[in-house]
Amino acid sequence: MKKTPDPIDRHVGSRVRMQRVLMKMSQEKLGEALGLTFQQIQKYEKGANRIGASRLQQISKTLNVPPSFFFEGAPTSSTFPQGIEEESSSQFVVDFLGTAEGLHLNRSFARIRDPKIRKKIVELVATLAEQEGATIEQETPEGP
Repeated sequence: MKKTPDPIDRHVGSRVRMQRVLMKMSQEKLGEALGLTFQQIQKYEKGANRIGASRLQQISKTLNVPPSFFFEGAPTSSTFPQGIEEESSSQFVVDFLGTAEGLHLNRSFARIRDPKIRKKIVELVATLAEQEGATIEQETPEGP
């Protein structure tokens, strides 16, 4: 039986990855700074291995963020009652920002100075997402 990562460990790991990518640091470079292999960093970022308190302190110093940064937006026990994890929208956002395309989109959007253009882009993306959702719902067969 495959053990699934704890939601908090996944969240902390995804925040490590997000900050590392924002700083344009490789897993190998972060590992070197901490005396670890890049494989260990991968396991931390996926939540497969839990990050201990002293290691989290080292990571926070290396990535120039306070340790509390890694817990911002973390799921609470009400998010996954009785041990059953439910993907929250905030976790989805954190996971997306940790991807190359999420980071690229975020950086590009942040460079747009005109608030009217930014608003139009948000409206466009929201409209596209609604259309995508409607298309998926139409393709999904209805139950009895």
